[in-house]
Amino acid sequence: MNYKKEAESIIDAIGGKENIDAIAHCATRLRLVLKDESKVDEDKLSNLEVVKGTFSTGGQYQIIIGSGTVNKVFNEMEKLTGLEASTSSEVKDQSSKKLNPIQKFVKMLSDIFVPIIPAIVAGGLLMGLNNILTAKNLFYDNQSFIEVHDQFSGLASMINVFANAPFVFLPVLIGFSAAKRFGGNAFLGAALGMILVHPSLMDGYEYPEALAKGEKIPTWEFFGLSIKMVGYQGQVLPILVASYILAKLEIGFRKVIPSTLDNLLTPLLSIFFTAFITFAAVGPITRSGGYLLSDGLTWLYESGGAIGGLLFGLLYGPIVITGMHHSFIAIETTLIADTAKTGGSFIFPIAAMSNVAQGAATLAAFFIVKNKKLKGVASAAGISALLGITEPAMFGVNLKLRYPFIGAIVGSGAGACYIAATKVKAIALGTAGLPGFISIATGSWLNYIIGMAIAIIVAFVVTIVLSRRKAYKELEN
Repeated sequence: MNYKKEAESIIDAIGGKENIDAIAHCATRLRLVLKDESKVDEDKLSNLEVVKGTFSTGGQYQIIIGSGTVNKVFNEMEKLTGLEASTSSEVKDQSSKKLNPIQKFVKMLSDIFVPIIPAIVAGGLLMGLNNILTAKNLFYDNQSFIEVHDQFSGLASMINVFANAPFVFLPVLIGFSAAKRFGGNAFLGAALGMILVHPSLMDGYEYPEALAKGEKIPTWEFFGLSIKMVGYQGQVLPILVASYILAKLEIGFRKVIPSTLDNLLTPLLSIFFTAFITFAAVGPITRSGGYLLSDGLTWLYESGGAIGGLLFGLLYGPIVITGMHHSFIAIETTLIADTAKTGGSFIFPIAAMSNVAQGAATLAAFFIVKNKKLKGVASAAGISALLGITEPAMFGVNLKLRYPFIGAIVGSGAGACYIAATKVKAIALGTAGLPGFISIATGSWLNYIIGMAIAIIVAFVVTIVLSRRKAYKELEN
């Protein structure tokens, strides 16, 4: 392949080098910040041998090329444009300028939660493994695996400790990531998170039950103030707001405190005032807000039943196009961290229905289209979507052809309708696709698999039917 020629063709198709603000690449895609995306010639790009698909998200125009090839094309683009490769953060900063306030808010949440997902996923999957060992009627009638094989009870207990740690100390993870995102010292953010889950405080998980029973809540009493000594284990909103306050206070103190005293006074004052404000006001308010949010969403899911699931399933694909699905991470984390109360997250299984439906629609397109290049993209992207990675399928095939995307959202709605009717919930985050059953409560595995089967079959069939209707209309015209 002539990589220089392909790079020249890509530059020409995106409006010339004058239309490029920043360039970078990841393992499979060119990530470009363009001055005017309306200048992009989508047809010319799609016809290039090296291009497997394109999509625009979060202010970035991304061109799917493939592993091992993208870096060679990128190197030629650098030479032709005279632009140096931007870092991921520089590309994000450039692309952020093109976002509206809602998109910026969603991106902010994404920037905070995406880095900590591996820790949450690890804890969640370990929690799923623990549930497999302790669930009754899964391997034996009215007994769990460890009840029959008690030599594994110690292992199950150990796994349970490992699984709960990321959720118990969730404010530490969020504090580190959020403080860094807001421009403060990440380690001060982590320290603030540690304060919010200090063992001297009343356990945040026990607090609602203690209130309901009318038990006495420990307090700090001074200067006429009475501040509750209650922790924030598993809470998301309190540490998010507190980290923002911490970062802004730190930045403000650094501007006014002499450099000779900066390292001494800035961390001290930032932590003290933020922690005081959090326990006195921010924490109680945001804790209540978090309860209302999770309780409200759970109520909607429980009361909306099949209809609520159907609507959410139909809308999930379009939500992914806007990037708004990143904001669900904060909600899912709250629901899963408080599984004892909420039963888990209903968002994860619905996301899984959407993902497998996108994959099925893409594989249907593979059997329909005649273009060899598009067939190659559809086969790989369809399998990838079934395993939980939908961007190549959605942007590279389904949205381009349109009818597979319609088939996908119909299949997603049908699958989500079933799992909502059967109250399927996830007790962990993981891969939202075929392997996702391990994240589902063990008693709901069968319904989760049935829901996926419905989503796949409906998406595949609807895509085939719509393609034939389209072909029939073209013949009529």
